[in-house]
Amino acid sequence: MGKVRCAVVGVGYLGRFHAQKYKAIEEAELVGVCDASAERARAVALELGVRAFPDHRELIGEVDAVTIAASTRAHFELAKFFLSQGVHVNVEKPMTSTVAEAEELVRIAKEKDLRLQVGHVERFNPALEAARGKLEMPLFIECHRLAPFKPRGVDVDVVLDLMIHDLDVILSLVKSPVKSVSAVGAPVLTPLVDIANARVEFESGTVANVTSSRVSQNATRKFRVFQRRQYLSIDFGTGEVNLTTKTGEWEGENPPFELESWSLEKGDALLAETRAFIEAIRGNKPCVVSGQDGLVAMALAERVRDDIHKRLRTFK
Repeated sequence: MGKVRCAVVGVGYLGRFHAQKYKAIEEAELVGVCDASAERARAVALELGVRAFPDHRELIGEVDAVTIAASTRAHFELAKFFLSQGVHVNVEKPMTSTVAEAEELVRIAKEKDLRLQVGHVERFNPALEAARGKLEMPLFIECHRLAPFKPRGVDVDVVLDLMIHDLDVILSLVKSPVKSVSAVGAPVLTPLVDIANARVEFESGTVANVTSSRVSQNATRKFRVFQRRQYLSIDFGTGEVNLTTKTGEWEGENPPFELESWSLEKGDALLAETRAFIEAIRGNKPCVVSGQDGLVAMALAERVRDDIHKRLRTFK
C-alpha cells in the first residue's frame, strides 16, 4: 500500500496540530485541510503547503482518511458522511454528542470495514505506556484533571471536555462492567457543568474517584492507582511516575517498601496517535482506541452526566 491520503476537517487550535502530524509521517500524505472559516483553512493550508478545501464534500475521491477536529456538535454528521463514503475516520473526543450517535458510527464503520479511531490522546502518553505493565489488579483509582478556564471547547460540559479522558483510561485498565455511578457537578462560569466529581464502582470491586474542573487556578493531570502491595502515581503533565511496592512484612520500625521513580520525556502523544491511525489503515488492523472504545467511554460519561443533572434538579 502506498501513502495514505489524508485531510483534516476543522483546523482551529487542535486541528492545526493534527495537520502538522500528518505532514511529519512518511507513510501519510496530507492532501489538504477544510474548515468552516475559509480564511483559517487558507492560512493553515499555506503554512503546510497543501490545498484548502472550502467544502468537506470536495474531499471525496481525494482522500483515504480524515481527522475530524471540528466542534463536537459537528462530529456526528461529518464522521457519518465520510464513513458512508468509504473514508477512514479519526475523530476527536468526545466522538459524538450522544451515545446513540456513537452507536451509529460504530455500526457504519463495521459494516464498511473501515477504521474508526477516537482521539483519546492520553492513551498514547508515554507515562501511561510505561506504567501499564505494573497495573495488574487496581482496587482504587483516583484522578484529578484540573485546568484554568479557556473560552474554546465550552460547547460541551466538563465531563465530555475533560473527564472523558480519564474515564477512557480507567475503562482500558479495568476490564469489568460498571456496577454503579454517583456524580455531582455544577455550572460555574458557563451555562454547562464546569466542575464535576464521579465515583464509579465496577463489578470487579474496583472503585474510581474522578474529579475534573475547567475553572481551576492551575493545570493538574494526575492519575493514582492503588492495588495490593502497590501504589502507582502518574503525572500526565510532567511524565513523572512513582511506584511504591511493599516487599515484605513489617519488622519493628523498618518499613518493607521499595520506592521507584522515573521521569519520561513527555514525547508527542498526538503524533503517536496519528501514526497509530495510519498503521491501522495500512495494516488493516484494529485501532488502538477504536470507535467501540469511544462508545463505551461515551456511555459512562452519559451516566455521569445524568446523575449530575438529577442532583442539580433538586436544587431548583
